[in-house]
Amino acid sequence: MLVRDAPAAGIEVFMLQRTAKAAFGAGMYVFPGGRVDEIDGAGSFERFCEGLDDVTASAALGVERGGLAYWVAAVRECFEEAGLLLAHRRDGGSVDVDNEARRGLHAGELSMEELCRRHHLVLDLARVRYVAHWVTPTGEGARRFDTRFFLAAAPHGQDAWHDESETVDSRWVRPHEAVAQAAVGELVMMPPTIANLRFLAEADSTAAAFAAADAAGPPPRIQPRIRRRRDGTISGVALPGDPDYDTLV
Repeated sequence: MLVRDAPAAGIEVFMLQRTAKAAFGAGMYVFPGGRVDEIDGAGSFERFCEGLDDVTASAALGVERGGLAYWVAAVRECFEEAGLLLAHRRDGGSVDVDNEARRGLHAGELSMEELCRRHHLVLDLARVRYVAHWVTPTGEGARRFDTRFFLAAAPHGQDAWHDESETVDSRWVRPHEAVAQAAVGELVMMPPTIANLRFLAEADSTAAAFAAADAAGPPPRIQPRIRRRRDGTISGVALPGDPDYDTLV
């Protein structure tokens, strides 16, 4: 979730609309993101990271090893999908990475490690917070996801825009307005997206959002359970804490 301070007060979050041709989440509004690729966990990559190592990242995620790859993937996906690069130059100069590098990274022709080497970059992982963990309900379909959500402030001096391929629209929007638009069907979103927007809506600045994330502690694993009608069709989902959650499979 990429956020910035709004012009008047509060914060804005960057959202993308997935293409109608997408195999999953077609037409929905989402945060930049994607899967963790094998190359994101390359052992040699840690020297291009600042503010976090694999031991600390793995402990935060509750995994034995390889946690740093999730942060690297988050930075990579932000650049591929939003055009925002959470990095700085080793020599303190300005970050100047063109759209051709973004396209090459997206196409798999360029690795994040090579991008950092070419442009003398270090990833600013201290600026990225792990804030939520959602798992697809059992029985929802063949494709299930185990998804970690991260929070980062959009870097100054960089412009965000969709890739016009996997995503066809993008916008900066106030979190509470996005929730309201989802409620009336103007923006179609999945439950985890809405839940994270509600979390962001409580903050009146990016600093407050980061403070809330830091105070919350390790995110719990949230796995909704499917509500079904008598005929077996899906009527909705229950979340932990809902009265009927423990009665559902």
